[in-house]
Amino acid sequence: MTNPSELTISRLIAAPPVAVWNAWSIPENLEKWWIPAPIECRVDTLDLRPGGGFVTRMREEGAADFQPHVDGCFLDVVPEKKIVFTTVLTEGWQPAEPWLALTAILTFEPQDGGTLYAARVLHKNPDDSSKHLELGFHEGWGTAIAQLAELTER
Repeated sequence: MTNPSELTISRLIAAPPVAVWNAWSIPENLEKWWIPAPIECRVDTLDLRPGGGFVTRMREEGAADFQPHVDGCFLDVVPEKKIVFTTVLTEGWQPAEPWLALTAILTFEPQDGGTLYAARVLHKNPDDSSKHLELGFHEGWGTAIAQLAELTER
């Protein structure tokens, strides 16, 4: 039985876990794939440690200013293996009230000469999970993961 508060997506990427990790852990690389193109991404904070901040902004094509995207906190980080972040806390474990509360568990598993990149996204209730699904979870996260694959498979 599946959890109605959880959404998942995964993809086998034809690149080793170190390449996928480098796409995540270097701000300039993360900006290239984290938000579906043509939306522009800016990484303001990427402090990959428990309690470290995770802040990204986005700008629609033709817009003057960057808008909030993610303002969260890392809960667990295991280089080349796992990243867990949440939007219900910000840097230094400060409580937050995000527009969409979630915790994302991202894993980088060596498989078939590449990396199985998997995301489990936990929501506080089934309604929030449904809201995220209706907003285009699979399309948005799927596009971002395809961009990650394109970047790392070169």
